[in-house]
Amino acid sequence: MTGRSSPATLPPSLRAGLGLIAVLATLVVIVLGVLYAGHSEPGRVDRWFIDPTADSVRPPWRRVALATDFLGEPAGAALLVLASVTGCLLLRRPRGAVLIVVGVSMTVGTATLLKSLVGRTIHGDENLSYPSGHTAFLTALALMVALLATARLGLGRTAGTLLVLAAALVAGAAMGWAQVALGAHYPTDVLGGWCTALAVIPATAWLVDRTADRLTDRMADAGQHERR
Repeated sequence: MTGRSSPATLPPSLRAGLGLIAVLATLVVIVLGVLYAGHSEPGRVDRWFIDPTADSVRPPWRRVALATDFLGEPAGAALLVLASVTGCLLLRRPRGAVLIVVGVSMTVGTATLLKSLVGRTIHGDENLSYPSGHTAFLTALALMVALLATARLGLGRTAGTLLVLAAALVAGAAMGWAQVALGAHYPTDVLGGWCTALAVIPATAWLVDRTADRLTDRMADAGQHERR
């Protein structure tokens, strides 16, 4: 089911470019984490954009922000993941379904771990804020869907890279705006969440492909031995 006949979740033409982006994103996550470790107030960069400690939008835009925020909540996220996995299975892309589940788990797990390590807070000591898990989740899901679309459509390096980055930018900007507008995160938390997804997903996709290929090779070898 997940053999080499199934398209790679990380198209070979995109590996080098996304690998470099993942490295740069990792550096950004680390630098921001070090700069804001243990902080409980917005930094200078945060204040360039908005005062993130109070709600800054009113109806009808507040309802838009709340609806976007719901997509990162457990119920909303579960619906998005279920729809994505179902779509992959209907299109006979089992690797894609595996990537969605593993990618979301890895991204959310990484963001949760970073929150504990960095210890930045907003609105009280119990509200860990860096990086934004909502932003990391939606960006990661958009990245994975774009990767799968790139493989299915057979896009080249330039078109595929543009599609993947555009999807990540739109998803990250939408959720990031909602989080800052609702006062749930600082702008730099959002940037950290966005970069977390950019760092985790390419590596996860490569790992899914490598694991699937190895399993297929072992099954093929076992089948040859049985025929002998």
